[in-house]
Amino acid sequence: MKFIKFIGLVCCSIISTWSVSQKINYGNNASAGRYFDVGNCKLYFEVYGEGKPVVLLHGGVYGYIDEFEPFLEKLRLTNQVICIATRAHGKSEIGHAPFSYSQRAEDAYKIIRSITRESVTVLGFSDGGFAALKLAALHPELVNKLITIGAGDLPKIPSGKTRYEQYTRESLMKYDSTFFKSRLALMPEPNRWAESLSMLNDMYNNDFVSVETFSKIKCPTLIMAGDRDEYTPTEDFLKCRKAIRNSQLAIIAGCGHVIFYCNFPAVWDAIEPFLK
Repeated sequence: MKFIKFIGLVCCSIISTWSVSQKINYGNNASAGRYFDVGNCKLYFEVYGEGKPVVLLHGGVYGYIDEFEPFLEKLRLTNQVICIATRAHGKSEIGHAPFSYSQRAEDAYKIIRSITRESVTVLGFSDGGFAALKLAALHPELVNKLITIGAGDLPKIPSGKTRYEQYTRESLMKYDSTFFKSRLALMPEPNRWAESLSMLNDMYNNDFVSVETFSKIKCPTLIMAGDRDEYTPTEDFLKCRKAIRNSQLAIIAGCGHVIFYCNFPAVWDAIEPFLK
């Protein structure tokens, strides 16, 4: 499982390094955390800072609000930052409806509109990047700028084929039990983790985000990726850039999927002028 090995090593090393000096417990901060009922489950989110709103949508499986710490440390000084925990991640509930990127986009829309009537900038990583693309396509009046990291062309695959290996409770615990025990400690429904992983597997292998979505995006868009991304070749990020009007592409050399852990200064150098 290439994804598990790569992300697990990166996340664990970065989180352990930051834990020494971390002052804010992102993802488990009672002073910033809130819940919102999106209709069939309650989702957790945190809000920091003041100013023009920026929404952060995290990655899947290993992903959660805390992965955005380097962005939060900068953005909360100048913006209102809304960090949303996806269904089945961290302190959010799972619900019972099948997972999809459109569902995640609609969940985000409901939470954002419960906080602000302004248009927002959205930054999404990996799974969150695909949800962000859907959000900008479904609600163009909401998203004024879009940044995606590690999310390129994800076309529909033929019936019966799979895109990724299957994630299971056993395989994840075998690889990094300490990390996932800490994740389970946050979850309101830890007994349903295996069920939620099965729902994620179905989404990963059946859902798609491609030109049918890209063609509807109207806002300025920054597509970012590493030239060594483990799941998406550079040409698929280029397809995304070509299909989205008013978009630009930033490839970070020498980095894989999680470019903001690999080379955050380069990532921020690309994002900061785009935000302004």
